[in-house]
Amino acid sequence: LGAFIFLWLYNEGNYLDAGRVFENYLPLLLLNSVGWWALALVLVVTYPSSAKFWGKNIPLQVLFAFSTLIPFVAAVLRLRLDNYTADPHHGLFLLLYVFVLVWAADSGAYFAGRAFGKHKLAPKVSPGKTWQGVFGGMITAAVLAFVFIHFSGETLLGSRAMSGFVVLSVATVAISVLGDLAESMFKRESGIKDSSQLIPGHGGILDRIDSLTAAVPFFTYFYFFVL
Repeated sequence: LGAFIFLWLYNEGNYLDAGRVFENYLPLLLLNSVGWWALALVLVVTYPSSAKFWGKNIPLQVLFAFSTLIPFVAAVLRLRLDNYTADPHHGLFLLLYVFVLVWAADSGAYFAGRAFGKHKLAPKVSPGKTWQGVFGGMITAAVLAFVFIHFSGETLLGSRAMSGFVVLSVATVAISVLGDLAESMFKRESGIKDSSQLIPGHGGILDRIDSLTAAVPFFTYFYFFVL
């Protein structure tokens, strides 16, 4: 998949400066991602029963990987290069917003879960997560969205309604939790604790981006094609 992404980017090289990478395929790629995360929700909720369908199915696992990673990279580029010719820093701010949103919500979920967590979210997949933690993360996301809108104004919203943008921000955090759960499910099924040893003590690269692989394509699709 890494080689596939590189070759695709190389082929799209003429569009990098104009910010139009993947423009002909992006709606389909992102819609595929939204559909995949809807399916992932079913797989997580029904795990371990669902694993009998995909646990040893290599082609299906490759499809899962494609639907997770390719739309993620395409969405990152779409956000980063948005309106690039007019303002090279606009897309950087937009991408940073999604990253900070997920990271802040993750911290909010951690502290809310430690303080109030009593009801397990998905004990068969990730025993440490609670419903109270999820709600804490979503509240953090809503507050952060209002703060960003207050200081950025039209830079972040454009022509979009504030209410729709705040709802999208909160929904993005909810989807980011699903990304975390899905990766935990895959690791549990594989019988491993960490996705790699590249970052000691941090569970590997996938553990650093699992939430973002779900959140970034979801946010990008609804930000550009729905709101």
